[in-house]
Amino acid sequence: MINYNELTFEFGDQRLVGQDFAREQIERILKSGRISHSYLFSGPPGIGKTAFALAFAELINGIDNLTNLGSQAFSKKSSWFNHPDIHAFLPVPTNVSVDELRSRLELLKKDPYEIVDFSLRPSLTNEDSTKNKRAFYPIDYFREEIRPTAYYKPNEGQKTVVIMTGIENMRKEAANAFLKLLEEPAEDLMFLLTTDHTEALLPTIISRCQHIQLSALKTGEIEQALIQQDGLPEDDAAYLARVSGGNYAMTRFFDVDTLKQTRQEIIEYLRYAYVQDAVNITETAQDWQSQQNLEGQIAVLNVMEVFLRDLLVYRSTQKKSLITNADQIDVIKKFCKTLSDARLEDMIAQVNNCKPMIYQNVQPKLIFTSLALRFSNLMRNMDPVISDDESWKHLPAFSQ
Repeated sequence: MINYNELTFEFGDQRLVGQDFAREQIERILKSGRISHSYLFSGPPGIGKTAFALAFAELINGIDNLTNLGSQAFSKKSSWFNHPDIHAFLPVPTNVSVDELRSRLELLKKDPYEIVDFSLRPSLTNEDSTKNKRAFYPIDYFREEIRPTAYYKPNEGQKTVVIMTGIENMRKEAANAFLKLLEEPAEDLMFLLTTDHTEALLPTIISRCQHIQLSALKTGEIEQALIQQDGLPEDDAAYLARVSGGNYAMTRFFDVDTLKQTRQEIIEYLRYAYVQDAVNITETAQDWQSQQNLEGQIAVLNVMEVFLRDLLVYRSTQKKSLITNADQIDVIKKFCKTLSDARLEDMIAQVNNCKPMIYQNVQPKLIFTSLALRFSNLMRNMDPVISDDESWKHLPAFSQ
């Protein structure tokens, strides 16, 4: 068994990206010898919460894979995936097959940053699929698949580890049943939970977990990972890192050429917003809804945010060397000259307000249409707020 007081390595240094504070927190937990029965990993999407949970599970049960245990490993298993005492679960849509679930877990085995959530990646065989799949932990899934594992005794590891990702997607009945397990845990049982939204959890669940909060990854950390782990050229990695929004997992799916085409669409979209071209605004919004899956819609907002930040930086400094979209310098100069009073900070804030809405399944067409109409006012240094008695202003291009 491992003597955690004598650990000399950095936690998870083989594959995990960034998160130095979380690494140090886990090392302190292990070296203290006071290991809790439940841990909650929280933070924005795509930053490695599942990867950290999997690495933690391997460390507890002595696997030299993600954790770099080296000579201190006591398990002969190659990874968490084939260890009898580690059980991983995902939120599931209705009528999901066992084979589909296993296929997604096999992807995680190959790469702990792989996107396997049904809501983000509806299909493994068709990457262009935009079909929405809402995924949850329904009570039957909990009773038949998850709860039984909590009563297994460790076979060859130190603890039975149950990993549950996206627990904010628990149905009410499942959450209440799960709470009972947390209240009376077995001594050799450990839960590792992940969530994007702690505010959606029962406070009693949070209070029974030791909370490890992960932060958005830094641009340099993502750039380095894209080069070292994903084999991207340095220029492509630098561009993708800047439009990543701190989300490494999703950025790996982005294609530089596709994003630059999206950027051109965004430039046209900003022009449509300024002149209040309702037809082209709604057509563009419809195209982004029908042609982009959730990953693509978030990418649109990320590219839009970076372009707006370039406008803000160039307007303040007049330095081409400081902007990401340097190949669009003529467009940026013209925008800054023509719309010198545009409220760019507020426009960026509006973009960031839209990202949670995409994840919450608000209709993208409505999001992008509303955003354009708000941009129209902000580019004129006007307040975008529309009063209840002037609802006609939602479509100003149709007014007389």
